Amino acid sequence: MRFTELALKGAFLIEIEPVSDERGFFARCWSRDELAAHGLQDDLPECNLSFNAQRGTLRGLHYQAAPFEQAKLVRCTRGAIYDVIVDLRAGSSTQGRWEAVEITMENRRLVYVPAGFAHGFLTLCDSTEVAYQMTGNYAPAHARGIRWDDPSIGVTWPMAPTVISTRDRSYPRS
Repeated sequence: MRFTELALKGAFLIEIEPVSDERGFFARCWSRDELAAHGLQDDLPECNLSFNAQRGTLRGLHYQAAPFEQAKLVRCTRGAIYDVIVDLRAGSSTQGRWEAVEITMENRRLVYVPAGFAHGFLTLCDSTEVAYQMTGNYAPAHARGIRWDDPSIGVTWPMAPTVISTRDRSYPRS
């Protein structure tokens, strides 16, 4: 696995290193030892999957409040997403900044999202699946969000979302 630190401190783009033969390929996409070697949280007790039927589906920007912050390892297993992370950590040199990475079934990239970040994505095609490994369990009472179109953050989305949940529409703007 190749780890490239993103502009937001502590966030990483992870690229697999496939070993190919006549059957196809095999690649590791998670390794406790390799995450730990990069100083990343390596205990991932929960795994989630989201299926998104339509292109233009927006999920996020979600996070969990203290003391239930979660780091996430995000991978698109089918289709394509525009994946967005926002640093919410008080005192961080990148606090309030966002970054986006396109993750597709074809490029097989993963994004490591540190605890204290908001995360969301926009689907770029129909029938998209996204898999998440989480460092903690979902705590509904601590679930929070930021509006996807909050002007104080200023995320530039590649297209206007066409499907947004009632919950995601209800998050306040700063």
